[in-house]
Amino acid sequence: MEKTLTLFKLGIKYLRRYWKRYSFLFAALVFCFAVVTFITSSKDRMYDNVYYTAQLHYAGDIIAVGHNSQIGNAHHLGEDEISVILNAAAVSGINPEYTIFRTLFGNTGIVYFNGNAVTQKYVIGCDWENETHLFSKMDFSSPINYPIGDDDIIISDPVAKLLGAAAGDSIILEIDNKYGQKNTKHFIIKGIVQDSSIFGYYKVFISRLSLNRLLLFDDTDCSTIGFFLKNPSAAEKNRVRLHNVLSENMQTGVLVYDREGLERETNKSWSGTNVFLHTMPVYLSEVSDLLEAMELITYFLYGMMLVIIFASAAVSYRLILHERTKEMGVMRSIGFFGGDLRIVLWIEVFMLGIISLVTGFFLALLFSLMTSLVSFSWFPSFEIFLKNGKLTALYLPNTVILNIVLTLFILAAAVIVPSLRASRKNLPSLLSGEPL
Repeated sequence: MEKTLTLFKLGIKYLRRYWKRYSFLFAALVFCFAVVTFITSSKDRMYDNVYYTAQLHYAGDIIAVGHNSQIGNAHHLGEDEISVILNAAAVSGINPEYTIFRTLFGNTGIVYFNGNAVTQKYVIGCDWENETHLFSKMDFSSPINYPIGDDDIIISDPVAKLLGAAAGDSIILEIDNKYGQKNTKHFIIKGIVQDSSIFGYYKVFISRLSLNRLLLFDDTDCSTIGFFLKNPSAAEKNRVRLHNVLSENMQTGVLVYDREGLERETNKSWSGTNVFLHTMPVYLSEVSDLLEAMELITYFLYGMMLVIIFASAAVSYRLILHERTKEMGVMRSIGFFGGDLRIVLWIEVFMLGIISLVTGFFLALLFSLMTSLVSFSWFPSFEIFLKNGKLTALYLPNTVILNIVLTLFILAAAVIVPSLRASRKNLPSLLSGEPL
């Protein structure tokens, strides 16, 4: 133990002595690790933002959607269908953390204010108290005073600007009921959401009860039932389990995995209510294609950085060892064995790697900070990748650990052969300064 501690101290001492020799390798390690960490963490944050935005929009990790053959612009689940779905969820054991009921209306809803009108792509009826955890994550232009009532409405900031409306103003919402007739109601603007993404731009929230009555549904009806899971990564497995149970008790659509499949299956004909189960990848398949393309670019840059680390380490380390052959010969002559030399050399490199990784991580933080100051408003629909309008980073432990392990592995692969050669050379060759 005492010998190991001595060798460790010696390795630190030599690292300090030859720090200038290691400066190029140190710079390469810091820069490459910073770039790799910045790219991977930015990609993770972008995917997380997209998933969160979609999860908030569709309200669930698994969403049961009722498609009724007799209703046009609104999906529908009656009391009987709701009971069957909830029972199936209990029997299948998916154990949702939250269960969300929403009524949805299609893309012909219109809001009116002071002579202005804006068509809404989504009119969402929700249970205010049951969705407090979702609304608490939204970015409102001003804080909302709870409770929110059946005469209140939440609109997006872009729509509020188009209408010239502010919180507290009374607006009119017009929709088509289930028979295709126009129906209207006055609402008070309770909150304005700072959301200009494709999910939130033309979207309003009202109470589920109010929307049900506008649509002439029963008060307890809904369009979708969303299940939020404790482990969202297990959504697909749980969707299959729920589908197996549900399909035995009611008419259920086949499982689809992308937008194309969703449109194909929902355009088919059936009678009554057909329930489809979806997860986020179904809705985000087109966005996922873009993320996969970005991931390929990430892997390419990742590989380039690792190659640079390997080449820099291999070249720099061989030059450093060549300059130190006589010194290693002296160490051997005063009693150090070849194994002792290897330990000292490896400690030097390992500590250099640790210092480089720490410095590189802080450089990655700096890159992230600089990127967060850049506006991406010129990039159409890029808002879904942003958090509060900024491109930020998400440092997932698994991703960071993988980056660290790969960097240290490449560094070790570059230096292990030269260090073995140096430590195994005979004493006369070392003292004479013979090239490695």
